[in-house]
Amino acid sequence: MDLIHALTKASARRCFPSASRAGGINLSAADCSARSASAPCGTRTSPHRPAWQQVVGAVVLDSVLASSQRPGDDAVALPDTGDIEADLKRVLRATAAEFSDPEFEAPIRALNVEIINDPELAAAYRERLERPMNEAKKERLRSAQRAGQIAADADLDLFLDVLYAPLTQRWLVRTGPLDNFADALVHTALRAFRPI
Repeated sequence: MDLIHALTKASARRCFPSASRAGGINLSAADCSARSASAPCGTRTSPHRPAWQQVVGAVVLDSVLASSQRPGDDAVALPDTGDIEADLKRVLRATAAEFSDPEFEAPIRALNVEIINDPELAAAYRERLERPMNEAKKERLRSAQRAGQIAADADLDLFLDVLYAPLTQRWLVRTGPLDNFADALVHTALRAFRPI
């Protein structure tokens, strides 16, 4: 699967049909309740939160997963042109563009809120989305290590945190634009993990 095109506007419209009618993603109580019956993630109950709120995260996670899958293509892979800087810039620019797209941003913000409030959903997110994506990213970094573009002893989990955490933080709290920031993050991460 091409990571850059995993989450598209068309996918968001398919997963959230009301979005095309209302001009955005509808995460109202009625919309979420209507979707909850088909949420494979399952619903969780809590005495502190209404049931419809507990369904939002599961529905959004399942929708994100559904929109990122292409028929007959189970593999997740980053581009590997042999130039790690160009490949990471391409991927991080696409991530920044997705974060800036209102049709992508609304459900992902909703998912993040629910992950904060629901440990079971956080575990499902890590297992079903984050782990496979991070493994694909690390496989690309391993290729760069073999090519001598990244230090052979680099901690790849730390590399990913250095690369993605600042972008995600800036997006979450809206502290600045993302467009040129992606290239600066790639440059910084590669400089920090370059071979000595």
